[in-house]
Amino acid sequence: MARVCQITGKRPQVGNNVSHSNNKTKRRFLPNLQKKRFYIPEENKWVTLKVSTSAIRTINKNGISSVLKKAVENGYLVY
Repeated sequence: MARVCQITGKRPQVGNNVSHSNNKTKRRFLPNLQKKRFYIPEENKWVTLKVSTSAIRTINKNGISSVLKKAVENGYLVY
């Protein structure tokens, strides 16, 4: 599976490693993704999602149902 958050759509970003002598080489900044199970009480089932830690905080704040609905609207999640 790709390194993409299923809720926010965060992806790896590209940047440079900069050495002491100011040499620049390409590198990737990876999102902090976690595999996490969430319980959806309306459907009485568990769902496993690959989400960033900021998405976990959003789910805790707003609730899994509203966050899933918004992710489907934005096209990040096929549910």
